[in-house]
Amino acid sequence: MSARAASVSSGAASMTTVLVLGAGAREHALVRQLTLDPRGLDIHSAPGNPGIAELAQCHQLNINDAAAVAELAQSLNCALVIVGPEVPLTYGIGDALRAKGIACFGPDRAAAELEASKAFAKEVMHAAGVPTAAAFVCSNLSEIDSALDSVARDGVPFVVKDDSLAAGKGVAVTLDRADARSHAESVFANAGGKNVRVLIEEYLDGPEVSLFYLSDGTNVRALLPATDFKRLLDGDAGPNTGGMGAYCPLPWAPTDLVDIVTRDVAQPTIDEMRRRGTPFIGLLYAGLALTSNGVRVIEFNARFGDPETQVVMAMLATPLYDMLFAAATGSLAELAPITWREGSAVCIVLAAQGYPQAPRSGDVIHLGDDSTTSWILHAGTAVDDGQLITAGGRVLSAVSVGVDAAQARSRAYDRAQQVSFEGMHMRGDIALAAATDAMTTYGRLSP
Repeated sequence: MSARAASVSSGAASMTTVLVLGAGAREHALVRQLTLDPRGLDIHSAPGNPGIAELAQCHQLNINDAAAVAELAQSLNCALVIVGPEVPLTYGIGDALRAKGIACFGPDRAAAELEASKAFAKEVMHAAGVPTAAAFVCSNLSEIDSALDSVARDGVPFVVKDDSLAAGKGVAVTLDRADARSHAESVFANAGGKNVRVLIEEYLDGPEVSLFYLSDGTNVRALLPATDFKRLLDGDAGPNTGGMGAYCPLPWAPTDLVDIVTRDVAQPTIDEMRRRGTPFIGLLYAGLALTSNGVRVIEFNARFGDPETQVVMAMLATPLYDMLFAAATGSLAELAPITWREGSAVCIVLAAQGYPQAPRSGDVIHLGDDSTTSWILHAGTAVDDGQLITAGGRVLSAVSVGVDAAQARSRAYDRAQQVSFEGMHMRGDIALAAATDAMTTYGRLSP
């Protein structure tokens, strides 16, 4: 069945029902984009957040409970379920929905291992011939010491990664060997008796790019490349976070970047997953480094990234439902070319005091007013006694569009500065290099 067949009919039939799982700014961006569909959609979210609740009907539900999610989707007669965060995928949400005959944009449990285990992702990449950083997979501190000795080079940082899911904060990049070992020790110490692994990786130089691909298990379609900012403070200082901002498109990126990554990374990975009998259906997120030796994969995620989704959705012109339904139902080959708006988009994350280590909550938020070019997306918010309050580390995203990165950036900061809550923190250099043409223009990657 095509996406068009599943969309709203022109007669008296009820609207197409979509369920979006998650509670962050990423899910708010997806819901907002779905509301722009000219045919009208019946949009639901679980559990949602106060911002999403203004656009969709929210259901308080444990989205890691696969049976409960499938029951809700069935009761709503959903045409499509969109899985936002990564953890529900590891609990088999995709498996449970497909077993009920419900289209799901998100991989099955087995395919979600591409994100759930960095060691598994490396195995798949090596089998598929995908270029990536060399890595040592370690199960104890003795192996850690040996691996650190193997990668040690003067002036080159150590890269230490928790093999499992860590909400974007399981990576340490440091010039200090003792700090690198300490991070590995903390991963083992926090395992709670479970067997865990740590990866010691080759350091990849060059700028980082996030490139999303829709996959129906056989075919892939690329979205716009974006860049996010993972460190807490200006100048990429401070601890890693879930992401403090993003922008797209990338005016400095190689003109053949998408073609190269599709050929050398995305399609071979999807082909290898299908060969293994675990086809990947959903969103393949390729975190890339544009190194002096060419494109290298830093990591894969099995879902939309946050905060990159906020800017990619802001630029999207094609109806989002059509794209995701085509991927979920094996019909990407039939999807018309994806179209994009002119200009640029910038996202500024507004974080709580103490984030990422110990974010403070319960502070009253004053939002200011949205416009057609600048808006606020909710993440860590709640309503208490009629007041909007902070309830998470990354509280809000300020998103703006403009004719270029400079205008979008200016509007995003103007919108962010209308917001206030006690201890609010944001970086001041999001998209600054792009807005001032300080990024190197790469031209082409291929000869």
